[in-house]
Amino acid sequence: MTVYSGPVFDMAVNQFGVIANHLSIPMDERDRLLLPKRAITVSCPIHRDDGTIAVYQGYRVQHHLTLGPTKGGTRFAPSVDIGEVAALAIWMSWKCALVGLPYGGAKGGISVDVAAISKRELEALSRRYMQEMIPFVGPHTDVMAPDMGTNEQVMAWFMDTYSMYQGRTVTEIVTGKPVASGGTLGRREATGRGVAYLAKRVMLELALPLSGGTAVVQGFGNVGSYAALELHSYGLKVIAVSDHTGALFDANGLDIPALMKHTAKHGSIKGFSTQLAFDPAEILTLRCDVLAPCAMERVIDAAVAERLQCRVLAEGANGPTTPDADLVLDNRRDEVFLIPDILCNSGGVVVSYFEWVQDLQQLFWEEEEVMRREYKILDRAFEAMSARAKADNISHRTAAMAIGVEKVRAAKATRGLFP
Repeated sequence: MTVYSGPVFDMAVNQFGVIANHLSIPMDERDRLLLPKRAITVSCPIHRDDGTIAVYQGYRVQHHLTLGPTKGGTRFAPSVDIGEVAALAIWMSWKCALVGLPYGGAKGGISVDVAAISKRELEALSRRYMQEMIPFVGPHTDVMAPDMGTNEQVMAWFMDTYSMYQGRTVTEIVTGKPVASGGTLGRREATGRGVAYLAKRVMLELALPLSGGTAVVQGFGNVGSYAALELHSYGLKVIAVSDHTGALFDANGLDIPALMKHTAKHGSIKGFSTQLAFDPAEILTLRCDVLAPCAMERVIDAAVAERLQCRVLAEGANGPTTPDADLVLDNRRDEVFLIPDILCNSGGVVVSYFEWVQDLQQLFWEEEEVMRREYKILDRAFEAMSARAKADNISHRTAAMAIGVEKVRAAKATRGLFP
């Protein structure tokens, strides 16, 4: 029995079971590796603009602290619950271990529709959430970051709230902050850039031309928009994008810089063009060189996986592919080159780590240095995953997760069980 439930958590459990079986991990070790160390549930009351009081449910799950403090985003969305948060924390653990960061995984969030509250209410809710979390977080305990529904401004409110209670400025309590408040150059773009960089690397390995190549990006938030922009800069034609308001398609390639300006002003792709409107349900199965799902979990099921017409599947979102779809993709390895989420979108946590290090040292790098270091870490992890997949004749997801789980397991074994 566990307090965690739901389809996203079940998916994380299923994936771990596959890896545990592959690594022949004894049954009595599995719960210690899988189940989170700590889960916090809080009530966050705020004054609404109309004078009433509303209470929102907030969560934070810290998966393990074996390798260092936990690290993970904070999601504000109606779908947020303890099971989803726990699954995302578990995935973050394997991700950090895979790319060699001294972190365990964490995740947090509030069940709220940010479109239904004002900016003042959002600030009040953000500050109250951090206030409730203060006993459980810290620069060497748990470091927060942005996720869906949160941004640099929310991180600045988090940092300010924590700092007021400490009586000094503690920039290293969160990452993804504005540069003016201790953030790092290149953090906003880091996840999307990493998705595009790895997709480009695979295209070159497969001898697919960048110039005139095609890409489809599902989700045009922070990750998807910068992934699209970077792919566009490499010479690919981004023929389709989507977000929660709809989809756009142009066989000749969309004007991504213009679309980014539009979304920055209006908050979505809605209204950019009526002539280019497209069915969002069909976007994942368009013929293209690179497909980058950068939105929600579980968007590629077995039926969709059968219909994919991409050569490279670059998972910008967390958990976009269901276990049933993985079975299909495993049989299509020669057709679809999978870059699994725990590697593909790890550029964000890599540069968050750089931000944390810079804040601790109070020594900041130029953006070129940030990007160089990010790509070096992504290359190293990609090579390790590829070598493991070939040596063991396993899928890229299994290889990537096996490396991450092995590192966490080895650290737990050497530290032992206290007391």
